[in-house]
Amino acid sequence: MTETHEAMAQLEAEVRQCQKCDLCRQRQNAVPGEGDPASVIMFIGEGPGADEDEQGRPFVGRSGQLFARTLAEQGMRREDVYITNVVKCRPPNNRDPLPAEIAACREYLDRQIAIINPRIIVTLGRISMQRWFPGARITQIQGKARNIGLGRCAIPLLHPAAVLRDPRRRADFAKILARLPGLIRRAQKANEEAARGERLPAGVPHPEDAPPEPSPPQDSGSQASLFDSL
Repeated sequence: MTETHEAMAQLEAEVRQCQKCDLCRQRQNAVPGEGDPASVIMFIGEGPGADEDEQGRPFVGRSGQLFARTLAEQGMRREDVYITNVVKCRPPNNRDPLPAEIAACREYLDRQIAIINPRIIVTLGRISMQRWFPGARITQIQGKARNIGLGRCAIPLLHPAAVLRDPRRRADFAKILARLPGLIRRAQKANEEAARGERLPAGVPHPEDAPPEPSPPQDSGSQASLFDSL
């Protein structure tokens, strides 16, 4: 087991025993996350649902099945990416996570990002989107990438559950996911070049990092330029 896998296994064990907020009281299972902790891409949803709470795995219900199918259609396997949520325990009746619950889980998500050190973060749904796109409306910025510093970009995407509720959104959802394989290859190449000392790795300050105040989201057509500085 690699050091990265060991660090993630330790974090997941902590999440399963966590009692930092009241969500632990009615959970069947905490849901730390799942996938390849060495992936260049990380998907972050909102919170576990009933199926996830029962199985202790993220995105395994109907919306998760849609997500996995759409990934497969674009040549991606869920085991090759990393998938997690903003909160690791199911909110009652699938309500939105409360600010205090998100704050309680913030350390776990921060550590997951540090361990995985992704080049690409895809947020699934408006709750996870707010961390990097505060105050934005997901229907207006879906698919538009933002340089979030440290050699990373964030791309907001509708939650698969929203696509299930409105199948008309399926085409746009798939279209955005279809752009990811090319970005993944570019990010993998950036990591290879960083390993050879030819460019900066992810997770460290970059000269092109945006200022602390959020800048307007980049147009989706400019995603490639974000990787020029990776």
